[in-house]
Amino acid sequence: MKYTITLRVIYQFNSCIKSLIMKKISFLFFLIPAILGAVNIYGQKVRLIEGTLPVFSKNKLVNVEFSYDNMRIGSFSNEQEYMDRNIEEFNKKEAGRGDKWAENWKNDKKEKHEPAFMVSFSESGFILDDKAPYTIIFHTVFTEPGFHAGPVKRSAYINAEAYIVNTDDKSKILAKVAITEARGKASIGSGYDTGGRIAKCYTSAAKALAGFLAKGK
Repeated sequence: MKYTITLRVIYQFNSCIKSLIMKKISFLFFLIPAILGAVNIYGQKVRLIEGTLPVFSKNKLVNVEFSYDNMRIGSFSNEQEYMDRNIEEFNKKEAGRGDKWAENWKNDKKEKHEPAFMVSFSESGFILDDKAPYTIIFHTVFTEPGFHAGPVKRSAYINAEAYIVNTDDKSKILAKVAITEARGKASIGSGYDTGGRIAKCYTSAAKALAGFLAKGK
């Protein structure tokens, strides 16, 4: 009788242990993607590097413009070098393919990157108005386009500086904010779309910048 009770107790104990282990494993499977997703969206750093931020807590009207002057791309010292290399390589593979790529690359700024920023910035509580008292000039300093070649891939990210100026006099910079390593959250089916991949970086950067400006620090 004692032997039977002991076996029953051991069996129940083992069952409880297995149940706890399975719950912890399930929790980790849920937690790890959540952590990785958070890193992809919020991993960028935002800091004030010059001047004093205007107070946006009450008046969130703002104008936004974009600049790509002297932007570096990946390992290339400037955008033109990057474009020339890709145009040449793609045209070797297929006549006209490189020229088409260059056209898409240029159009992506106005058709994908900037709209992604504007939508995200608006969703973060700011109201976009070209007659607003302040203008944010979002200057992309560096772009890592990333790549997706089967199992091998590299995440895209951007480094940028946001210049806050008076809309009526843009010659004087009131404040300069640095946004470092704004990465886009990867999604299924968009890995081979460079424009879409980089657009997600602008979504991330806008959200981070808006939060920073709203706090005023």
